[in-house]
Amino acid sequence: MLPERMTAIALSGAGGPEVLVPTQIAVPSPSAGQVLIKVAHAGVNRPDVMQRKGLYPPPPGAPDTPGLEIAGEVVALGEGVDPAMMGTRQCALVIGGGYAEYCIAEAAHCLPVPDGLSLAEAAALPETLFTVWHNVFELGLADEGMWLLVHGGTSGIGTMAIMLGRLFGVKVIVTCGSDEKCAAAKDIGAAHAINYKTRDFVEDVAAITGKHGVDVVLDMVAGDYVARNIACMAPGARHVTIAVQGGVKATIPMHKILTQRLTLTGSTLRPRSSEFKAALTEEIRGTVWPFVASGQLRPVMDRRFALTDTAGAHARMDEGGHIGKIVLDV
Repeated sequence: MLPERMTAIALSGAGGPEVLVPTQIAVPSPSAGQVLIKVAHAGVNRPDVMQRKGLYPPPPGAPDTPGLEIAGEVVALGEGVDPAMMGTRQCALVIGGGYAEYCIAEAAHCLPVPDGLSLAEAAALPETLFTVWHNVFELGLADEGMWLLVHGGTSGIGTMAIMLGRLFGVKVIVTCGSDEKCAAAKDIGAAHAINYKTRDFVEDVAAITGKHGVDVVLDMVAGDYVARNIACMAPGARHVTIAVQGGVKATIPMHKILTQRLTLTGSTLRPRSSEFKAALTEEIRGTVWPFVASGQLRPVMDRRFALTDTAGAHARMDEGGHIGKIVLDV
């Protein structure tokens, strides 16, 4: 028997971690094509922080409760869902509501949690895995033998990019804010790690690649990094922006776009259609999930916090000292 009420994290306003407060709300019911998951763990991601600050409102129809990835047990099915999903361990990309004891997920956006993968690790996978796969391998067309430049090398996105690059033969260069983080990134599998506070990453990328440049840039900074990224790019390279932490405006040297045939693109995942996410889930199920099942792909875990200490988890992310994923224990 499911309870009528549950603990979830509400936003008391826009601001710092202190606006994240536990509250009691109704347990949701799954509609057609959906499942209800009893959440064991929920991942903490940069978009959650942006939502907390009032800079990334949930799309229409999404819960106000933050949280974009979860793992747990399926406890209720909506109409049309395969009955075999009942009682199974699943992780899912969700449009919100993950910071709660129960969460609705589209059945088509779920992936089965294999034996040997903890639910905490499973909760740390969907958001970064879906983001990196779509932006680096689909939009960025990264392939074996290519060079990839990633900023924020020890973030959840950065560590996932390093690991997927290693699995698919892509040579990954990352930038990090300290020598310790650079060392951690290389331990995870980065080919090279540059301390952007003490080195000029444009000069270092040129030296590392023999002046060839990188074939793909995964950019979370934007702002004045865009022109510097372009200076790192090989002819025909792709620049994919997924966040604008350094500012929404950039000065672009258009002559380099023309003469080097460069592509500048970007995307956000949360507002995309359910159909798009279902197709992306199926592609990941076939191309990447076998590495998860075999144990070859595991998320880099930073720290875990109780659901009631979600404010502490966000404070950890705000400090910027984390390496890998921060997860809530629900």
